[in-house]
Amino acid sequence: MISRIDLRGDALPEGPALRDLLPRAEFDVAAALEKVRPICEDVHHRGDAALIDAAERFDGVRLDQVRVPAAALTRALEELDPAVRAALEESIRRARTVHREQRRGTHTTQVVPGGSVTEKWVPVQRVGLYAPGGRSVYPSSVIMNVVPAQEAGVESIALASPAQAECEGLPHPTILAACALLGVDEVYAAGGATAVAMFAYGTESCAPANMVTGPGNIWVAAAKRYFTGRIGIDAEAGPTEIAVLADDTADPVHVASDLISQAEHDPLAAAVLVTDSADLADAVEKELAPQVAATKHVDDRIVPALSGKQSAIVLVDGIEEGLKVVDAYGAEHLEIQTADATAVADRVRNAGAIFIGPWAPVSLGDYAAGSNHVLPTGGCACHSSGLSVQSFLRGIHIVDYTREALADVAHHVVTLAEAEDLPAHGAAIKARFDWKVPQGK
Repeated sequence: MISRIDLRGDALPEGPALRDLLPRAEFDVAAALEKVRPICEDVHHRGDAALIDAAERFDGVRLDQVRVPAAALTRALEELDPAVRAALEESIRRARTVHREQRRGTHTTQVVPGGSVTEKWVPVQRVGLYAPGGRSVYPSSVIMNVVPAQEAGVESIALASPAQAECEGLPHPTILAACALLGVDEVYAAGGATAVAMFAYGTESCAPANMVTGPGNIWVAAAKRYFTGRIGIDAEAGPTEIAVLADDTADPVHVASDLISQAEHDPLAAAVLVTDSADLADAVEKELAPQVAATKHVDDRIVPALSGKQSAIVLVDGIEEGLKVVDAYGAEHLEIQTADATAVADRVRNAGAIFIGPWAPVSLGDYAAGSNHVLPTGGCACHSSGLSVQSFLRGIHIVDYTREALADVAHHVVTLAEAEDLPAHGAAIKARFDWKVPQGK
C-alpha cells in the first residue's frame, strides 16, 4: 500500500540532492494558472453575474444572489448540533488564547540623541478569507482564518465558501454557523478561483480586499498566484502533508493512524514515515491495512494517497540522519515520536508545525490545540510560516530626527549617495544646511 525509500548505508546528500530523493505530490500551479486566467477575468468584467454562472457550472446550482442573507447565518447557528457547537466554541476559545499572545506592540528605538525609529504594526484594512467546501467541509478553517484576523484588529472581514446544491445554493450550514459564532456576517457563496477573483477585483456585492488567505485546491492556489501583487496572499497551499519521525519507541498503531488521518483529506495528500527502525516500518505497514479497511473514504482518497508517489516509508541509519531528512522535506505537519522527543523536536529547523510525542497528534492541531492549521506545504516550511496574527499586520517604520541628529550623520548620507551615483539624494541633505554639510563627530 505504501512504498519504501531506503537511505541507509551511504552518506546522505546535501540540499537539493536530498530533497530530490524524497516523495512529493505533483502540483502544477503554473499549468492551472492558464486555466484560471479567463475565469478570473470574467469576474473582473461581469462581477456578480460571472460568479452566479460559475456556481452553476462548477457547483451545479443557480444562485439568486452571491451574498448569504443574514437570516441564513442565524438559522444555521440555531439548527447546529449542540455537540458540534460546543466543540467549535472550544476550538475558538483555544485559538484566541494562542493568537492573542501573538500581537506585537509599537516599539521605539533611540538610535542617537534626537534620532529615533519607531516600528508600529498596522492591520490590513480588509481581508477575504476562504473556507474550502469540496470533498469535505471545513468549519475549522473558518476558525483558523477568522481568529488571527480578528486578533490582529482587521476592520473588515469577508468569507467565501462554495455554494452547495444540497443546501439551496448556500455554503454548508456548519460553515455558516461557524461564521455566526465568530461574528462574521459578510459571507459569500463563491468557490475556487472565482472567490479569489471576487476578493481581488470586487463586484457589485463585494468590496475588494487587500489580502486573501485560506487553504484550497489547485485552482485557489493558481488564482492566488495570478493576483499576487494586486492583493496579499498567505501562501499557495498544496496538498496536505504529514511526516512522522519515529524510532523503535513509537507505537505502530499511533503512527499508522496518524498517516491515515492526513491521507483521508485528498488522493494527493502525502503521508511520510521517517524511521531508523525496520521493525517499526514493518509493524506500521501491517497496521495500515486493517485500519484503512475500518474507516471511510478508502478508495477515493486514502488508498490513492498512501500508494501515490507522494507517500513513503523512508529508512535511515539513525535519528541524526532522520533529522536531516525531515529538514530537507519541510513538512506541513511533523510528528516526533522518538525517545526524548522534546529534545529531538528542538533541533528541527523546517516544519509548518511540530507535534511532540504520542499525545499530540496532528488531528489535535487541526481542531483544538490552539495552534493554527493553515500551514506551508510543498517544502515551503523552509522559508515560510503558518497563518498567524502577524500575517495580517504590516510593520511601518516611523523616522523622527532633529536637526542636530541629521547634521551629525549628514556627511555619511552624502558620501553613500555619491557612491551610488545618486547626487540628488545627497542634495536633499545639503539643502537643509545651506548646501554646507557639517562634518560629523
